[in-house]
Amino acid sequence: MIRRDLAEKLGQAVVREGLVTDEQLQEVLSLKEAHGKDLYESLLDLRFLSEGDLLKVLSQVSGVTYLEDLPIRSQLGSFRHDLPIQYARRHHLIPFVDPETGEVMVAVNRLDEEVIENVSNFLLSPVTPVLATRKVISEAINLTYERSSESAEEVIGNLENGALAIRPGDLEEPQDLLDASDEAPIINFVNSILYEAVRDRASDIHVEPFEGDLSIRYRVDGVLHNVHTLQKRLHSPIISRIKVMADLDIAEKRLPQDGRIRIKIAGKDIDIRVSTVPTSFGERGVLRLLDRSQVLLGLEEIGMAPDHLKEMERLANQSHGITLVTGPTGSGKTTTLYAALTRINSADKNIITVEDPVEYQLKGISQIQVNPKIDLTFANGLRSILRQDPNVIMVGEIRDLVTAEIAIQASLTGHLVFSTLHTNDASGAVTRLIDMGVEPFLVVSSLTAILAQRLIRRICPHCKVPYRPIDEELAELGIETAQIPTEGLQRGEGCPRCIGTGYLGRTGIYELLRVTEGIKGEVLRHADSGSIKNVAIEEGMRTLRQDGALKVLKGVTTIEEVLRVTQEEMENAAV
Repeated sequence: MIRRDLAEKLGQAVVREGLVTDEQLQEVLSLKEAHGKDLYESLLDLRFLSEGDLLKVLSQVSGVTYLEDLPIRSQLGSFRHDLPIQYARRHHLIPFVDPETGEVMVAVNRLDEEVIENVSNFLLSPVTPVLATRKVISEAINLTYERSSESAEEVIGNLENGALAIRPGDLEEPQDLLDASDEAPIINFVNSILYEAVRDRASDIHVEPFEGDLSIRYRVDGVLHNVHTLQKRLHSPIISRIKVMADLDIAEKRLPQDGRIRIKIAGKDIDIRVSTVPTSFGERGVLRLLDRSQVLLGLEEIGMAPDHLKEMERLANQSHGITLVTGPTGSGKTTTLYAALTRINSADKNIITVEDPVEYQLKGISQIQVNPKIDLTFANGLRSILRQDPNVIMVGEIRDLVTAEIAIQASLTGHLVFSTLHTNDASGAVTRLIDMGVEPFLVVSSLTAILAQRLIRRICPHCKVPYRPIDEELAELGIETAQIPTEGLQRGEGCPRCIGTGYLGRTGIYELLRVTEGIKGEVLRHADSGSIKNVAIEEGMRTLRQDGALKVLKGVTTIEEVLRVTQEEMENAAV
């Protein structure tokens, strides 16, 4: 518990700094009395201010240093064998050595003298506390304890040099993998690659057999990276282990199989979708990782320009009509729809979704999981939703004419409908609906807007440097030399934080087509998608590539990245 005198100073300081009002402080104190928590916890529970702001004030009144980041991995790993990871996680703390003074420090989320004294006893050394947020401490804990046993590289070395006495003949048969006492190395290795993938922010793991070896690749920020190359003899036991975890038939190697793994890695709840298919050189496996503990993004956090954000908010607050989000698989469509639903979610609205799969649980929103085995399709789910008196409906994807027609009828009868389509750009969504068999007059009477999007990689902030682009690069993206900022454009040099790529994280680029009278006229005369797009551009629509160019000028991404992601758009325009 935080000391009483310090708690009083903290309460006075947050009011003095204008972070909370006197009324809010009284509400916090009431909560503190009712639940027996201290002032610090109560302030965080009511979310009147951010954890970082609260820690800065606590630093001022206590004299304990506040750190926004902790030292790199080399300074973090010294004490992992002395302090149990369970204790570190429970109390949100991590010891480390100050790289400048050599002093033993402990980063804590709160000033609890008893806990700090316990850490000193664990380490058999005096420690100096510093303050840091739970997120920063949690990331440091994961880095510190990630390989207290063997790393994936060490396991590979042991597997391949025979140090673990695993016989190739033993591991070729699935039943031996399950029953043998020497199965631990393979289990350890699969656990290691899962951990590494989560640590490196991978969205997918590819296990690919070839004629002479086995390749393990991670998809990070939308791009595949080769991580491990193994001996071919290790392919069968690794795939078998993955199939066991996903509850698949390990004896069936001739047919594709799909399964799911639900595990916890480094304190994160990870849902893994597993797919295996037979190839010429053995079964190929792809594991898609979904971090269920990840915080959902709001509309203002997904990279929309102010004009796009304002329009999306207007669309989300309409009483009826269909808004479509289009793009290829993995372009962030579901995230955008979730952000829109979260923005309008309130007690006076009945919001229901039908999805395949339900990727995130949205509080206050009823979500239905598609299940074709019992004939719960998008169309059938949508029919049922309409009998539930909804205000807003989200359909995960319009895949066929039946689903499209029900969605259109729902919008025409006073419901606001959100859905997705797999098309390359916004104008292509109109022609796709007509190709499905929807009458053009129904399209123009129900459709209000189409948002096309792609995900582009952000420049790594840790190795970002300015540079002067050549004229050919600028011309390809349609940027004038006069538009370039004085300091030039930005690019990443590559560092350990971004795995040497120069990029860290992703954001969106968008193309928002409003179904205006001009667009309706083009649709009713059965114009192709190119003609519809030209009219939209004349009316002020910004294309994906143009939106990407704006982000290049703002130092968010690079010319090369925008060209890579929008190449298909330009090829279609050329046709």
